[in-house]
Amino acid sequence: MTDDELRPATLAVHAGRLAVHGAVVAPVFHSAIYEDAPGADYHDVRYIRLNNTPNARSVATAVAALEGGEAGLVLASGMAAIATALLSVVRSGDHVLASRGLYGGTHGLLTVDLARLGVDVDFVDPCAVGEWEDVVTERTSAVLVESISNPLIRVGDHGAIVAFARARGLTTIVDNTLASPLNFRPLDHGYDLCLHSATKYLNGHSDLVAGVVVGSRDRVLAAKKVADHMGGSLDPDACARLRRGLTTLELRVRRQNATALTIARALARRPEILTVHHPGLPTHADHARAAALLAGAGGLFSVEVDGGGEAALAMLSRLRLFRRAPSFGGVESLATRPMDTSHRGVPEAVRAAEGIGPGLVRLSVGVEAPEDLLRDLEQALAR
Repeated sequence: MTDDELRPATLAVHAGRLAVHGAVVAPVFHSAIYEDAPGADYHDVRYIRLNNTPNARSVATAVAALEGGEAGLVLASGMAAIATALLSVVRSGDHVLASRGLYGGTHGLLTVDLARLGVDVDFVDPCAVGEWEDVVTERTSAVLVESISNPLIRVGDHGAIVAFARARGLTTIVDNTLASPLNFRPLDHGYDLCLHSATKYLNGHSDLVAGVVVGSRDRVLAAKKVADHMGGSLDPDACARLRRGLTTLELRVRRQNATALTIARALARRPEILTVHHPGLPTHADHARAAALLAGAGGLFSVEVDGGGEAALAMLSRLRLFRRAPSFGGVESLATRPMDTSHRGVPEAVRAAEGIGPGLVRLSVGVEAPEDLLRDLEQALAR
């Protein structure tokens, strides 16, 4: 059977598997250097910084199979994946269309680092592509969006985004971290490059930092050549742990999908909660689009607590099962205020315009019993 014939749960276990001396569990190759035949291309030299160790290739192949891509590249962080993908596409003088509400680190990369290199950016509404015509220019070379935004869990009009970009010859890059390949596969919808912070759902255990780029062989090779110069390789041990984390991806994500929706529905009935931002709820602005595009909305959503910042902080202080920490996608449940963590580096005026205020609490649902998690939230709100 080929990878194309296998379902995601099977690919997560078997794709990219290293067969060494009959070992069922692949070994970790700690060697930083490998013997090579003279005359090999620089980017093919077997060397840990060039992102081609056996463990790196194994996990990159597995994620590519899960996303339906021709090739993959594993890197040292999600930000390394975003920066590498962008730098493989844009040049000084180019212009980028980026969706509003991006992760704070991505916003900073675009507005500070790429701006310093002479790349301009306009932030656009991913749900209103008809308005993009007002800001696209002859210098526009790329579109950067998220499949599901963080922390307001907006679902962009992905069909319209791809159509808009294709009609103008623009490269499309999508961060698929929140959805995971279990809930959405961007390449199937026409995107050129798919990115992940593998720290989150792909690994699922909050014990490593990694990033992945997936796409066609040519586009991934272009990204690899940038990464080889930037030095953002992932060490073999982390690669092996990431590969192990992938084996339970479907089990974790399916449960997180269901638990998060159950809790979101319950919190929507609580008088202490003003708004629940979860696209599985009919009240969410993107509910219909999410139902058409996504197999699930993942385990991350946010709530607006009545009483603003003081009430939100009081709620966070009373939680017992939800740990007060940034990140998401792990087996443990977490809670945080995005203005204090993921979007702390975003200018206050931008945060306010996007609806990321002091009363907004982001919840990352793990794999615990949903009844226990809901009781924890209810007691924190009731007190």
